[in-house]
Amino acid sequence: MRVAIVHYWFVGMRGGEKVVEALIRLYPQADLFTHVIDPAAVSQTILSRPIKTSFIQSLPRAIKYYRQYLSFMPLACEQLDLRGYDLVISSESGPAKGIIPPPEALHVCYCHSPMRYLWNMYHEYREESGRLTRLLMPLLAHYLRNWDALSATRVDHFIANSATVAQRVERYYRRSADVVHPPVSADVFSIAHADEVGDYYLMVGELVGYKRPDLAIDAFNAMGKKLVVIGGGSNLDAIRRRAGPTVSVLGPQPFDVLARHYSSCRALIFPGEEDFGIVPLEAMASGRPVVAFRRGGATETVVENETGVFFDTQTVEALSEAVTRCERMEFSPERIRAHALGFGEERFLREMREKIDSYFAAREAKR
Repeated sequence: MRVAIVHYWFVGMRGGEKVVEALIRLYPQADLFTHVIDPAAVSQTILSRPIKTSFIQSLPRAIKYYRQYLSFMPLACEQLDLRGYDLVISSESGPAKGIIPPPEALHVCYCHSPMRYLWNMYHEYREESGRLTRLLMPLLAHYLRNWDALSATRVDHFIANSATVAQRVERYYRRSADVVHPPVSADVFSIAHADEVGDYYLMVGELVGYKRPDLAIDAFNAMGKKLVVIGGGSNLDAIRRRAGPTVSVLGPQPFDVLARHYSSCRALIFPGEEDFGIVPLEAMASGRPVVAFRRGGATETVVENETGVFFDTQTVEALSEAVTRCERMEFSPERIRAHALGFGEERFLREMREKIDSYFAAREAKR
């Protein structure tokens, strides 16, 4: 069986790229298609497969400024030649599913989320943009939104990474979606000894508006408790300026530093609404509880009062109260880690294979 995996862009190793790595293990014969790739920023697993890029790759400084070419990506998607493939898997949270699948191919879209900057977070993204972008964004987003909704008709089956995303697929594309949670490499994390657990809390992730690092900073400034923030992003400098004396903003860090902080923090702070959110599961794989906003993917991974606690409004008062509540509780690191192990890669591969095999079987039954 000839398999093509279409991913929006390869410019780092975040959750979407980890899903592609797992799909390569499921279909090691797969060819990869994308708009842009930075070979220095992706894994050898990805580089081991044949990779074909769209014409976006040849545009000036595309590796750095690929987002500036978003308006060209619908056209670029449709120029990718997928003739001869039996199975096409599009990995979608940017323009990927809009390829033209061969008539005989099965097209399965693994949806991390419909494009947030077009749909559920359009107004937030526009509000945080520069003056020129704010001016142009309504017209551009209207065009992209129409194309995005139309391109959903080219998909035979949607698989969402969470029930939250499945609801968005239904809302914006009027399509149902099965749910298969993405893989978490829980086995690379470990529980620290009790005397190695520190007196600080931890926030991890890209420092952008919707992840609400500002809320975490303000709450810990007000409480006077220690917070360590790990991650880069467009708001890094602003977050450093916002941080008080008890908050340490480390910026991007290598894996060993991240893993050490996961295992030795008092708890992870997760103040934003995520599509799924692998970070809480990485913290739980390290035996640490999570203090999370009760929206989005965290509601599918955090077990209240067993692996963490929730807060219901994104305010300093609500987050501070949840931190205080967490401090009064006793959590079992072993039980927390056991919960996280249930989201491992073998589970993802098994569920994806079962879903895709069932889609092929259903299609054959109709013939």
